[in-house]
Amino acid sequence: EFMRNPCVDAGLIPPLVQLLNCKDQEVLLQTGRALGNICYDSHTLQSQLINMGVIPTLVKLLGIHCQNAALTEMCLVAFGNLAELESSKEQFAYTNIAEELVKLFKKQIEHDKKEMIFEVLAPLAENDVIKLQLVEAGLVECLLEIVQKTVDSDKEDDIAELKTASDLMVLLLLGGKYDESMQKLFEGGKGSVFQRVLSWIPSSSHQLQLAGALAIANFARNDGNCIHMVDNGIVQKLMDLLDRHVEDGNVTVQHAALSALRNLAIPVVNKAKMLSAGVAEAVLKFLRSEMPPVQFKLLGTLRMLIDAQAEAAEQLGKNVKLVERLVEWCEAKDHAGVMGESNRLLSALIRHSKSKDVIRTIVQSGGIKHLVTMATSEHVIMQNEALVALALIAALELVTAEKDLENAQLVQILHRLLSDDRSAPEIKYNSMVLICALIGSGEYSGE
Repeated sequence: EFMRNPCVDAGLIPPLVQLLNCKDQEVLLQTGRALGNICYDSHTLQSQLINMGVIPTLVKLLGIHCQNAALTEMCLVAFGNLAELESSKEQFAYTNIAEELVKLFKKQIEHDKKEMIFEVLAPLAENDVIKLQLVEAGLVECLLEIVQKTVDSDKEDDIAELKTASDLMVLLLLGGKYDESMQKLFEGGKGSVFQRVLSWIPSSSHQLQLAGALAIANFARNDGNCIHMVDNGIVQKLMDLLDRHVEDGNVTVQHAALSALRNLAIPVVNKAKMLSAGVAEAVLKFLRSEMPPVQFKLLGTLRMLIDAQAEAAEQLGKNVKLVERLVEWCEAKDHAGVMGESNRLLSALIRHSKSKDVIRTIVQSGGIKHLVTMATSEHVIMQNEALVALALIAALELVTAEKDLENAQLVQILHRLLSDDRSAPEIKYNSMVLICALIGSGEYSGE
């Protein structure tokens, strides 16, 4: 380490970079190693190398000398180090790295070599342009082949390869700006890749179940795909998967399956179909979960499902077990996400059901104070949701809720919201609607 800076100060980097254009394979190998050692662990020096244009040179070398195992390895180590830097990805995108790596990957038999290529592929696949290049170069087919070969094996290397291949597959589906690679593989739901991924969900391997559910969640990032998948029976597959994990509770699989269901429930036409398929009941089985990521997705899925579905909102809103759990999670100070989602679901149950029974259930479970606190949230959307729910409470069932509203200092909070210059116009509007509801119902008008 103490020799690295003197090498840089002596100006060794530029002549070494020049040597990468040499024809002699042994010189190339030692040059690459020297550069690698000097720049090891230093982002500054690695950036300097990138600016000097080593990436296109190294990609070319990989193509020319793909028969030379030592040179290939040197290039892969260099790519592994450089690919971590954001600035490198733009340069990689202008080379044919995707093609070269996939070509190299197809030839590999040894586990260690495959792992080395995987380590370069993973950071590169985070870049949208390179992601599409990798899909077009046929990486997906390679990954599916690995999955097929390793799925029933209990050898440690195979298990590791199965995990890496399926993880990378999910990464290729993770949307970029235009979701191009994902749409290319979906092919209107007819794609062989999509069909193969579907077959992972009933698999006995937890790793494949997880990757399958995550892949579906990624495919479900636009309405068209979601509608197609729900019409073609994906919901039942995900519910069966969840069922297998109620007792033995693999948290990552639960979380992934719930993520997929939540995304599928976003298009309006899917909500009623999913409700009648029994998704709400399937999700409620996880109310006992003590895992915040699972709680968070469970709440999000229910909130998506009941949006504008009055009957479902009423049914869930009268479910005392659910409402009590929501009130408990509204106090989960350590998990802001769970706390926020619980508040939003409480408010949604009232807003979409407009039911006196639901309001009574929430009052009895001690939920009113949380809705009043939610009106002071820093997120305008949550403030609005709370104020609309409170206005419905005031209009429909004020007698039952009056004590709790008083104890939660609703009037003082409304006064604060109206007199605060920073309150958004819609917050002031909904505060006034709530005040009118309070006054109109007689309880607060001094009668």
